[in-house]
Amino acid sequence: MDIFISIISLIGFVLLTASTGLFVAIEFALTGLERSIIDQDVAHRGDKRAHAVQRDYQNLSFVLSGAQLGITITTLATGYLAEPILARFILPLLEAIGVAEATAARVSLVLALIIATLLSMVFGELVPKNIAITNPLGVARYAVGPVNAFNTVFKFFIKSLNRSANWLVRQIGIEPADELASARSTQELTALVKSSAEAGELQPHTATMIDRSLKFGETTAEEVMTPRSTVETLSHDDTVLDLIAKAIDTGFSRFPVIRGDLDDTIGVVHYKDAFSIPAQDRHNTQLCTIARPIPVVPESLDGDAVLNAVRSAGSQVILVADEYGGTAGLITIEDVVEEILGEVYDEHDDAEAERDFQRFGNSWSVSGLVRLDELNEIVGYQAPDGPYETLGGLIMAQLGRIPKADDEVLLPQADNPFLAEFESGYNGRWFAKVTAMEERRVDTVILSPITDEEAENYLTEVEAGNGQAPARLKLSEIIQIQNSEQDKE
Repeated sequence: MDIFISIISLIGFVLLTASTGLFVAIEFALTGLERSIIDQDVAHRGDKRAHAVQRDYQNLSFVLSGAQLGITITTLATGYLAEPILARFILPLLEAIGVAEATAARVSLVLALIIATLLSMVFGELVPKNIAITNPLGVARYAVGPVNAFNTVFKFFIKSLNRSANWLVRQIGIEPADELASARSTQELTALVKSSAEAGELQPHTATMIDRSLKFGETTAEEVMTPRSTVETLSHDDTVLDLIAKAIDTGFSRFPVIRGDLDDTIGVVHYKDAFSIPAQDRHNTQLCTIARPIPVVPESLDGDAVLNAVRSAGSQVILVADEYGGTAGLITIEDVVEEILGEVYDEHDDAEAERDFQRFGNSWSVSGLVRLDELNEIVGYQAPDGPYETLGGLIMAQLGRIPKADDEVLLPQADNPFLAEFESGYNGRWFAKVTAMEERRVDTVILSPITDEEAENYLTEVEAGNGQAPARLKLSEIIQIQNSEQDKE
């Protein structure tokens, strides 16, 4: 009879441990699922299990309360059944090794409790938890039936406990939710994209494009625009023939029409407008008569608003005004697209002129108009925050004046050098040499990585009035490489 009871108790212990695992599994499976995955399963399979998982996800608070109740009941019952039966097996072993009967009885109960707890924890909690985390949808589909049956039987008790818990939560100013929030912040989505790319789930270029799209709303019109110093314009008294010649010469299709300068822009013309004018009238038709109005937005406008403005403009061109009312630059739909996709070349672009980054050994030839976030992404130099957006602006800030060709400057370290090293993989400094100016604008810069020791030596020599470029690839070598590249073409 004792053997029969022992066998029944062991079977009960196994079943109760499995039941504990079932409740633990449904708990981790439902909290680990995304709403989109559940909806996709309903649309794809559409069976009873899929709909049951969807209902449970929508009533998550009730289901999890039921799971907690189930875990509590089965765990207590497991201990009640397992402790005496395990003690019965342990007691003879202790007596066999010479432990006194009274002591053996007490020790066997303690050992039985420890063993039962370990078995319940491993097979009833840890193993189901890991399986549910690995395959949440599959676990939820198989566990949802038995768990829902349990919740139906104990529905009144579960709801009573849930109401009590919700009342207590409201007393501390928190409103309980029946469903997990499916929305994600930009930072969470960015982290998700990064982890997916690192795991190989996303191609690097796809991850980069998604990351740029997510961060686009954080940019401003000032960061997206083409600065006024590089905007090609036409005068209000220019003719349609001038428009055609300008389009052929530059490869651009749209031009602001101005009176004097960009601060007095009267509209915008498209090269196609020329073909709406009879050929015999093109030489004397002034552009001010065919120019269309051009919208103006502030330079502080965020990226999403910029996109809406460009899309609704009709002309696909908008002017950007600074805080003093002057024109800071111009934005086209191509500028917006390139902010997300990166540089896009068409058949009219001069690829060599448009290429902002060219690598020569360890050094880079970089346009002064390159934004610092692009510089960090491609070259690996992370600049500190400051009143500048471009590499040229950073160099001006460091020099404290308008640069000249052949000016040299040691670029400042990032606000967080450790983070910069972690992100770029480089732990040294960067040296810049201005190689070309476009009037007062920095046109081209040579960037070279240098060690901290080289940077300290350079600063010492500068203080002594004898600063020399410590770049690993000297300017003369770079010019020689550039000339050889041109000869090959």
